[in-house]
Amino acid sequence: MKIKSINPVDNSIIKEYESYSNQTVETIINQSHEDFLLWKLLSFDKRRSILVKIAQKLKNDIEKHAKMISVEMGKPIKESRAEVLKCVWVIEYYAENASDFLKPETIKSDYSDSYIQYDPIGIVLGVMPWNFPYWQVFRFIAPSLMAGNTCVLKHASNVSGCALLIEELVSDISEYKSIFKTLIISSSQVENVIKNPHIKAVTLTGSEYAGSEVAMRAGKEIKKTVLELGGSDSFIVLEDADVDMAAKTAILARFLNSGQSCIAGKRFLVHENIYEDFIEKVKNRIEKLKMGNPLLEETDIGPLAKIKFSEELNTLVQSSIQKGAKCLLGGKMKDAFYEPTLLIDVDFNMSVFTCETFGPVFCISKISNTEEAIKIANNSEYGLGGSLWTKDIEKGKQIATQIETGAVFINDMTKSDPRLPFGGVKKSGYGIELSKYGIREFVNMKTIAINN
Repeated sequence: MKIKSINPVDNSIIKEYESYSNQTVETIINQSHEDFLLWKLLSFDKRRSILVKIAQKLKNDIEKHAKMISVEMGKPIKESRAEVLKCVWVIEYYAENASDFLKPETIKSDYSDSYIQYDPIGIVLGVMPWNFPYWQVFRFIAPSLMAGNTCVLKHASNVSGCALLIEELVSDISEYKSIFKTLIISSSQVENVIKNPHIKAVTLTGSEYAGSEVAMRAGKEIKKTVLELGGSDSFIVLEDADVDMAAKTAILARFLNSGQSCIAGKRFLVHENIYEDFIEKVKNRIEKLKMGNPLLEETDIGPLAKIKFSEELNTLVQSSIQKGAKCLLGGKMKDAFYEPTLLIDVDFNMSVFTCETFGPVFCISKISNTEEAIKIANNSEYGLGGSLWTKDIEKGKQIATQIETGAVFINDMTKSDPRLPFGGVKKSGYGIELSKYGIREFVNMKTIAINN
């Protein structure tokens, strides 16, 4: 079976890859297991030295990696560079902190000594999406490798070039060549990988459907999963907010990666007393966004990753306009490109409210009070992140406790940070990535009790 990498700018084929046979996959997993048996015995200092070199090499070759991201999935080149640098950050963060996060913890008990130690478990399978083709990979392999596990990756088929470049990077630095390997396989082959006895856990970032399928198959094998799925984050702007700052941040929150982000602000809930002011400020900024070739420095909005994504987004937009949403800007597609779009007077009966809009569409709804904001924010199957704008920080904290998400950012956009735990509730998934809690997801938290 051929797996194609297609440039979304002109729909041209970048490269075709022959998918690996099941036998090849099994050989790779066996090699990864052999390396695991050695890798887990290394000291944190030895693992750290290898990961630091990987980070440095990635930083030195930033243009090569950033260009591959932009060519394969259409991200503006300046954002691709930022993504690569964020990967350097997460690698260095875990290289520096893993030994502290995983040091044995003493627990007082009736025993003369009792403690927890964190042991590596084996090979972790990552099933990763195309929208952040480097960040999603490194935020799972950096903690896993530092914990003493090894990793195999099933990446989205349209970013196979990115997947293989990451494999090459790790292999060039590490004397253990199979601590990270890419599997060029179809989705139908994933079940076989999960069944392999050397695979001990699965982490997936992707759609609700993909997460459900992987979790079901891993459940049959009694293997742990961490899922980061869709999001429909609210961006609440209260009457006392700094409207200028909220509007400026809202543009980045919505249009980063051309709107193709699970934690993008997608439902902008704005108090009626500042509604028109916020709309005007946002509209002025959207009009200045430049759409075009992602390899050009001035480009703010590139193509969506596939033409079909543009078509699906347009269906949601046009349906919502027919139901009463007012389109002030955009609302048009050309191939994989979708114009930055501003919809106002959006309500919860419209598709752009109820569905995850994965693209450059900015949707604003009017609210009259805090209670309404909370109710609307929670009126979603998803619960990934959220943003809240108010000058009254204590009130902001009280509201944040009532919003059903894995994170709430007060006076800032939702973002992932290696130092902060990241994960969702409801149909946005379960489990934690990043921070000390993320590295502990895929270890054996072993109790040792001694009766002396």
